[in-house]
Amino acid sequence: MLKSKIVLIFFLPLFMFSQNEKWPAKKLKQDLTIFKEIREKANSGLYKYRNKKQIDSIYNWAFSKIKEPQQLIEFYKILLQITDFEGSLHNDTTLPDDFEKQYSLGNVFFPYPVKIIQNQLILNFENTEIPLGSQIHSINGIETKKILASLYKYYTTDGYNITGKSIGIGSSFSKYFEMEYGPQKSFLVEYSLPNQAQKLIKSVSSVSNEIRKENFKKRFSLPSDSLQYQKAKEKYSFKIISEKTALFSVHTFVIGRNAKDKLHLAYKKYLDSCFQYLSNHPEIKNLIVDIRNNGGGTDPNDIVTFSYLTQKPYRENSSAYVNFQKIPFTQNLVYEETEPQKQQEERKDFEDEIKEEFPKLINQKYIQDQKFNPLLQPDKNSFKGQIFLLISPRIASAGSLFASLVAGNTNAIVIGEETMGGYFGHNGHTPIEYELPNTKIKTRFSIVNLEQDVPKKANQIFGRGVIPDHNVSQTLEDFMQNKDTQFEYTLKLINTK
Repeated sequence: MLKSKIVLIFFLPLFMFSQNEKWPAKKLKQDLTIFKEIREKANSGLYKYRNKKQIDSIYNWAFSKIKEPQQLIEFYKILLQITDFEGSLHNDTTLPDDFEKQYSLGNVFFPYPVKIIQNQLILNFENTEIPLGSQIHSINGIETKKILASLYKYYTTDGYNITGKSIGIGSSFSKYFEMEYGPQKSFLVEYSLPNQAQKLIKSVSSVSNEIRKENFKKRFSLPSDSLQYQKAKEKYSFKIISEKTALFSVHTFVIGRNAKDKLHLAYKKYLDSCFQYLSNHPEIKNLIVDIRNNGGGTDPNDIVTFSYLTQKPYRENSSAYVNFQKIPFTQNLVYEETEPQKQQEERKDFEDEIKEEFPKLINQKYIQDQKFNPLLQPDKNSFKGQIFLLISPRIASAGSLFASLVAGNTNAIVIGEETMGGYFGHNGHTPIEYELPNTKIKTRFSIVNLEQDVPKKANQIFGRGVIPDHNVSQTLEDFMQNKDTQFEYTLKLINTK
């Protein structure tokens, strides 16, 4: 969850890389050593889900993989494995821009969008080669199960969560496949038609990066799973769907940068009008809150929204801390500013904000001042009926914090699939980015380790996302008709009650 903090990002001049160039093992080990030391000093979430022995073990593995010179892409995969292993959806390790551009040249990509439906890889595009809805069993002789497992490292989630990785694979399958298995001239696809057992084989030609992106924009499931909400009016909505039931949807918390932003103020005004209406119409007993596309955003959108759903005072988190007040490894830091003097000012502003919010050192942790985490009150028009919260693997960051608060602190019946963001906590708020000196690979993570203000519950598991009370996923039949499985299930549940 990103606050309106200074983000230290300045893209250095491009360095020219050759795809086939092999890097000396010595330089790669130097970068790996710095990568490890940066995370030990700066990343407060390093040991959130893994103990020191486990972290040391994966680095021992990583160093053992660098015995001979190797291509940059192979070293990058090692770093991805570590980045993913830590267990934070805000972790992101990226290739140098010019290298990634070179790697995307030519017709090398799998042509069609895919979607994971009930653990099956399903073709998500209407075309004349392989019918829509076909199940893919293997590509170029590699079984789907092996392919999916190999791609998990490209998309990070909180803790030990796996369900959220389906979102990354669904949106970037062609790109991940090309990175993992190299450029392909064609793809031999073993598949079966919808609801049929017979396996068929079809060779399809690779396409360019531009066509890959265009095909994704035209994917069959676009009407039900869009993540793009550019206009304010598309980000949230409210409507009465029956005499006793209303629907409130908030697809993102990227609604202005802070509490004073005009977009946030407009959203707050909209919330006031919606929940005042509900307060004036007590016959509306049920409220469906749909956040299935909510990948997060900025404070205080999530916290303000929760004030309309709770009956009790609450906090954003029960505790929060960072590892440092003075930024370590400044020589590797990525800045917004280009001039040395302005970089110093930028760094000072960043450190001043950290010192103000996290002033006290206790047990080698800088603890958040409670004035930044005040006790908040329910809104006077908070909804007092039955809440039905719709969740999905797309929910992350501020979206998952909101889902956790609702699931843990209200009467909500939670329906859908496990979120990728953690129930008990996550690393968020303030991102920082570094660049490794030799390879120019960048690594980014959030520095605030926070525990969310939620109770322990029998169905909520440490290291996992928000677990629904009713686990409902889309079926292949509903996919083929672009039906909203979870929403229809919720309406039936309300009717039975």
